[in-house]
Amino acid sequence: MQQLSREMKSCIDACLHCHAICLQTAMQHCLEMGGRHVEPEHFRLMSACAEICRVSADLMLIGWEHHGAQCGICAQVCEDCARDCERLDGMEECAAACRACAKECRAMAIRAMAA
Repeated sequence: MQQLSREMKSCIDACLHCHAICLQTAMQHCLEMGGRHVEPEHFRLMSACAEICRVSADLMLIGWEHHGAQCGICAQVCEDCARDCERLDGMEECAAACRACAKECRAMAIRAMAA
């Protein structure tokens, strides 16, 4: 079995953390808050962010050769989600998790392209 690099482990951890925070925030905070927190565009973006983070982590864990491309897309979705969360009350933890994941995924995408 091939060992994961420290950088890949860090990216996987960031993706899994972002997945959990986005999903939990959407279901436990946004649904309870209502209003702008459950506008279709915002709620879909949070769901997409949670899912793409989970898939990105899974693809790195299975050693898919094109994980870098997936991480590049994940970074963009996370940035979009962070910006959207920042406009709403009580979404600081979600925005921070998205920004951290975007940073890790962007770096992973660059490393994969250079390899």
